[in-house]
Amino acid sequence: MNTQPRASLRRVLEDLGTTLLDLVCGDPDTADEIGGVVIHDALDEPVLPRQALVLGVGVHGADETVRLLTALGDAGAAALVVRAPVPADAAVTAAAQRSGVALLALTRGASWAQLAALLRSLLADGDVGETGPQVLGGTPSGDLFALANAVAALLDAPVTIEDRSSRVLAFSGRQDEADRSRVETVLGRQVPERFTRFLEDRGIFRSLYRSDQPVHVDPPETDGFHIPRAAIAVRAGDEVLGSIWAVVPTPLTPQRGQALREGAKLVALHMLRLRAGADVERRLRADLVSTALEGGPGAAESLGRLGLTDYAGVVLALAVPDPPELTGSTDLHAQHTAERQRLADAFAMHLSAIHARAATALIGDVAYGILPVALDRTDAEERAARTGTDFLTRIGDRLAPLIGIGPMARDSSALARSREGADRALRVLRANGGPRRLARISDVHVEALLLDLADLAAERGDPPTGPLARLVDYDQQHDSQLADTLRVWLSAFGDVPAAAEAMYVHQNTFRYRLRRATEVAGADLTDPDVRFALMLQLRLLPGFTPGSTPRR
Repeated sequence: MNTQPRASLRRVLEDLGTTLLDLVCGDPDTADEIGGVVIHDALDEPVLPRQALVLGVGVHGADETVRLLTALGDAGAAALVVRAPVPADAAVTAAAQRSGVALLALTRGASWAQLAALLRSLLADGDVGETGPQVLGGTPSGDLFALANAVAALLDAPVTIEDRSSRVLAFSGRQDEADRSRVETVLGRQVPERFTRFLEDRGIFRSLYRSDQPVHVDPPETDGFHIPRAAIAVRAGDEVLGSIWAVVPTPLTPQRGQALREGAKLVALHMLRLRAGADVERRLRADLVSTALEGGPGAAESLGRLGLTDYAGVVLALAVPDPPELTGSTDLHAQHTAERQRLADAFAMHLSAIHARAATALIGDVAYGILPVALDRTDAEERAARTGTDFLTRIGDRLAPLIGIGPMARDSSALARSREGADRALRVLRANGGPRRLARISDVHVEALLLDLADLAAERGDPPTGPLARLVDYDQQHDSQLADTLRVWLSAFGDVPAAAEAMYVHQNTFRYRLRRATEVAGADLTDPDVRFALMLQLRLLPGFTPGSTPRR
């Protein structure tokens, strides 16, 4: 199994041209495979995949456009999209020709978010899967845009494919031949509420969903809706998946009506393939990410199918602590699992916005993300930390998720070590239980080593020995706090007033307990080796939490 060919720039213009994008200058045939969609940021230069399509949000003026075209040409980008109108300047045309970067214009009224979503849906077709696309009815499986164009050709009319909520899933070309309401629908990827209300009031939806025949809709001739529509429900058995809407000046002939019915059956197959394929795609992607993170002979192939061969990477591990009330409750467990999946999906979307090739998968109860970085970057971990912090800030504190970050991995063999580092950092966060929600392994390396040492001691069944063992036994027999007294004193570097305040006792009481602890333990606290051994053993005690406060 190999990576499918991704959409070319020519394909992007065919699907989105005349409605959203116009080719200003450049040759679209030079980019046979768009490597990803990247949003330009003048303050934080993004990493560009090969033949990237760059969205020049906020780029204005001929001088700024020329500078960006030159820089993108050096980086190997395929195209630059700027907001229309594009400056009619010879220097802009010359820069585009010299750099080899095609210049596209985004029509006024369309949002950058809409364009990014459409582009990524087009490019997602070839991310993972078999060599060569699967075909349904002569159209690539799941390619609703190609199917919309095919139905439009049969009907000789511009077409949209919509779901049950009147969201536009795909649209054909020639939308400029429709009325203003259709253009507004396509640009917003949603039928405006005033039109859906009109259709509901006229009983159009009720007629549409009760019949398998096309429904003719006469316009109200107000507010930009003045050309009639022909619509048909898209069904899978008794289930209505969506609908097809064609802009037709006259009622359909029997032949065109039959073509629309046949088109609806084919659209239903593709929509079912998309719905069924979403879970399959998610499982396949999880398998690829898991194989890449485990290392071994299959890691390089998995990274190649994920499109990460030419990048270094940093692994981020996201987990949600289980709430205490989860134990024994099936309903709460199911709810928590669903919330974990939604959080993993949001995490995947956030990383994809940072880098189009970011790979994310929920493995067990941990969502792992591989954030690609350029091989020559020296601030990869800092960048990953900023990305994780931004995500935690956006989602709030309700689920209290934690993120561990591993070291930078420059090849497939090192990715397993990055995953291990992320897991260890995540474990430190879970064990500490403090307010910190993100940590790099380089920041918590000592705490991770202590947890590893505690695991080793527990596995071997090593109990406390020497002075500490005598203190623990004494505390258990007399219900005292001599071990806690010694721990707090060591943590305070021998500062009795600070230690007494931490234990909520008078300084004289604390001094008495400390003398008693010294007598019971039989330890010389003036010896630095003895103090270090006691501090280490105290941290390895079961149930120890760094920074915890002893009981009063």
